[in-house]
Amino acid sequence: MDNGRGPGGDLRFGLLGCADVAVRRLLPALARTPGVRLARTASRTPEKAEKTAAEFGGATARDYTALLAAPDVDAVYVPLPAALHARWIEAALRAGKHVLAEKPLTTSAADTERLHALALERGLVLRENYTFCHHRLHDRVAALIAEGAVGEPRLFRSAFAIPARPPGDIRLRPELGGGALLDTAGYPLRAAVRFLGTGLRLAGAVLHAGAAEVDLGGGALLSAPGGVVAQCSFGLDHAYTSHYHVVGSQGALSVEHVFTPPADRVSRIEITGPAGTRTEEVPADDQWANAVADFARAVRAGEAGTTAETRAQARLVGEIAAAALRDTGPAPAPRTDPTHP
Repeated sequence: MDNGRGPGGDLRFGLLGCADVAVRRLLPALARTPGVRLARTASRTPEKAEKTAAEFGGATARDYTALLAAPDVDAVYVPLPAALHARWIEAALRAGKHVLAEKPLTTSAADTERLHALALERGLVLRENYTFCHHRLHDRVAALIAEGAVGEPRLFRSAFAIPARPPGDIRLRPELGGGALLDTAGYPLRAAVRFLGTGLRLAGAVLHAGAAEVDLGGGALLSAPGGVVAQCSFGLDHAYTSHYHVVGSQGALSVEHVFTPPADRVSRIEITGPAGTRTEEVPADDQWANAVADFARAVRAGEAGTTAETRAQARLVGEIAAAALRDTGPAPAPRTDPTHP
């Protein structure tokens, strides 16, 4: 397997599209991470590619296909609209490139499994970029639960929602894979998988679209094999909400601002038990740089394919969509727009 090291040992990234999340988040994190660098950028708008390369380094490619053929690119970052992920992830894997893709990895569990199998076959790393998973806060929460800080876990509640998007926002366009289920739902679902495991099963779900062409919010009730219940809520037209709570047999813990904390923010865990309530601080952490570093580590370690957590979440998203269709009527489904390269 190619462990993705160019001259000097750096993992050389190619950027497929100059999306806002790439320019504001991923590329600055790349610059902060030793052993990785931006090698090439491609965009539908050449001026954007040139501007990005001038700011973050590397050369440009005339289009996505040319970038994937470039010998000086070991891995690609895919921040394209969700409905385009499967197409370009597959192209990248077939070109022999490791892939770090923005969430969601794809818009269907079938595509996720298919691309996982292809990555395994080719010996390539495929990762979904939920950066919050790489913040030290969640390791500390897991340790507290394991230490018995709340007793036996009974209930997990989590929510992630953001204010209404302006007209034309990519999240509101069904042909590009918009909607709350494929966007904000992934955060509480991934947190539930993180703490309760990949064996979660869906008990019920609701999606709400209103007059929009995509689902704007919803919720899911899940159960873990040991009987723990998880409640996950999400939305695109809500007041900003970002938290999770764990209720146990002897106490509870709560954390706010869990999914998108700035790199300089100190996190706080509120723990309530028989002796009262206390607050534990967790030092600030750079989850974006951590995500890049972990991807590079996986490439060098030869950890091919995607993760069990990504595959479990893709399954749950599909089950939520199906349950909502059955129980509350059809929610808009993502459609792939072949004219959007």
